[in-house]
Amino acid sequence: MDTIRMHLVIEGRVQGVWFRESTRREAVALKLTGWVKNRSDGTVEALIEGPEHEVNRLVSWCRKGPPAARVSGIRKRQETWQGEFDSFDVVF
Repeated sequence: MDTIRMHLVIEGRVQGVWFRESTRREAVALKLTGWVKNRSDGTVEALIEGPEHEVNRLVSWCRKGPPAARVSGIRKRQETWQGEFDSFDVVF
C-alpha cells in the first residue's frame, strides 16, 4: 500500500461552518495524519498523510465538506510522504 502526502487549499464558504473539525473527524476515522487550519484569505488548508486510497477518500469528502459548507474549488498538490505526524489536528 503506497503512502502519500497531499496538500489542499479548499475554497468557498468553508470558514464558520465546522469545516476544520469535520475534516479532523473524517481524517481520524480514516486513520490519516496531518493537520487542517483556516487561512486569513477565507480558505481552509490541510496537509494529509496516509495510505493513498484513504487520502483520496478524504480529498473527495473535502469537495463537499460538512452540510453548511459550499466548496467552490480545491487546489491540491501531491508531495512526498514524510511520516512526520502522529495524529490529525486542527491548527490555529
